[in-house]
Amino acid sequence: MYNDEYKRWLAADLDDPDLKPELLKIEGNDEEIKDRFAVALAFGTAGLRGVLGAGTNRMNVYVVRQATQGLANWVKTQGGNQTVAISYDSRIKSDVFAKTAAGVLAANGINVRIYDALMPVPALSFATRYYKCNAGIMVTASHNPAKYNGYKAYGPDGCQMTDDAAAIVYAEIQKTDILNGVKYMSFAEGVEKGLIKFVGDDCKDAFYAAIEDRQVRPGLCKTAGLKLVYSPLNGSGLVPVTRVLNDIGITDITIVPEQEYPNGYFTTCSYPNPEIFEALELGLELAKKEGADLMLATDPDADRVGIAMKCPDGSYELVSGNEVGVLLLDYIAAGRIEKGTMPKNPVAVKSIVSTPLADAVAEHYGVELRSVLTGFKWIGDQIAGLEADGEVDRFIFGFEESYGYLAGPYVRDKDAVIGSMLICEMAAYYRSIGSSIKQRLEEIYAEYGRYLNKVDSFEFPGLSGMDTMAGIMTSLRENPPKDIAGIAVTKVTDYKNTAETGLPSSNVLIYGLENGCTVVVRPSGTEPKIKTYFTTKGKDLAEAQAMKDKLAEALKPIFK
Repeated sequence: MYNDEYKRWLAADLDDPDLKPELLKIEGNDEEIKDRFAVALAFGTAGLRGVLGAGTNRMNVYVVRQATQGLANWVKTQGGNQTVAISYDSRIKSDVFAKTAAGVLAANGINVRIYDALMPVPALSFATRYYKCNAGIMVTASHNPAKYNGYKAYGPDGCQMTDDAAAIVYAEIQKTDILNGVKYMSFAEGVEKGLIKFVGDDCKDAFYAAIEDRQVRPGLCKTAGLKLVYSPLNGSGLVPVTRVLNDIGITDITIVPEQEYPNGYFTTCSYPNPEIFEALELGLELAKKEGADLMLATDPDADRVGIAMKCPDGSYELVSGNEVGVLLLDYIAAGRIEKGTMPKNPVAVKSIVSTPLADAVAEHYGVELRSVLTGFKWIGDQIAGLEADGEVDRFIFGFEESYGYLAGPYVRDKDAVIGSMLICEMAAYYRSIGSSIKQRLEEIYAEYGRYLNKVDSFEFPGLSGMDTMAGIMTSLRENPPKDIAGIAVTKVTDYKNTAETGLPSSNVLIYGLENGCTVVVRPSGTEPKIKTYFTTKGKDLAEAQAMKDKLAEALKPIFK
């Protein structure tokens, strides 16, 4: 079957000139043909993600057209404005895929609002809501290596698409012949017919205003003298992040020159993820040279932000996503109480794999902290629930350990633009009172205990990878460990058991140990890997780290 599909592609008059040479190069190579054509990229709530190239199991204009036809079929059943918003980041072919999607939608009689230049995930979520769209499309592979691209689909609320809607879209995709079954017109024709319009300055300005309205201490940054080094990691963050920071009064910004402008090849860091040291290395060198108070980096689609803080001894220390989440929760809650802007019955939200230190901080300030499944759409779902009850202003903050933050209901996905603004404001505030982020973090640990949160991951590449992962999860359910590293497992929470958790079904297992530590096992939703999350606590960092290492070593044989 896959050879037949390969031959069909080879014989077709393909639009993309990059595809035919690749197909000719693999002629007669069964393994390479099988890898590209034996399966198709599956469309789920996170949309599509895959390696760029020819075939049904690759990201290319035909896979994008087919996916968009499926989305268009769903939109046409939804009534409303019959409009879809589109944005894209700096990845290879992101702009081509965005315009391709626009052409499919226009050919189906659906209106399009597309950004005239690359803009991040939160800007797409905002435009989807601003124009009251039926759906949104973000062309990105987030922080994956350069050979990947992807296609995120959003519902009318600006959240990533629900399971039910994604299932309908996927069914429509499967009915659509990838080469011949798609309605399509050129981008230029769609513009001429008035079906494709660019996102207006009114929408962009409203997005920036919504972010700047969430300052905790307005005006503070104008006089604080914060010195910042920033890297957009060659992605979409440069324009929105610097615009907002300049607006609030942070002007001493040095951009990492090698990572300033869009470059989908990510030549200075093979994995443009602000969670890892290599992505921040150039920024750290520049921060030391400049004597910056703070180094900040956003990922290519600018929905995640990572930082390095200057310590009292002049060194720089990376801050984990959990630590930044706790710091921001603490800063927002304390600041809003001080300023009298804290809503009645405030709500914050975190994912189930994020640090329990946040629970202790929330309790201290009288904030209700809700835990939801991993994936920012579940945080968006909590905001939507508050909105439906007329209480959306109760939401003050949401975060995930994977460097995603949101303060305010103006979008429904993580937003590195507001994350950057609030982190810089927080740093400026502590600087203004003779303190620092580092000092405040140590104070939090002194007050609540020395928590350590670490994530390990195990990769399972290739066509059999997903089956291997499924087998491991099945085995863990059928034969749950009685102890980990000799420490008794006192509680197992299986998030497929919805009656027990009160949350939608999810392929997550959490082990509570008798010494108070927790271990979470969770397959990634977007990559062929299983992640293990450890929460340990000790009298100091060394003790907490030693316990983490002990637990991690004991689990390794399971993931071989």
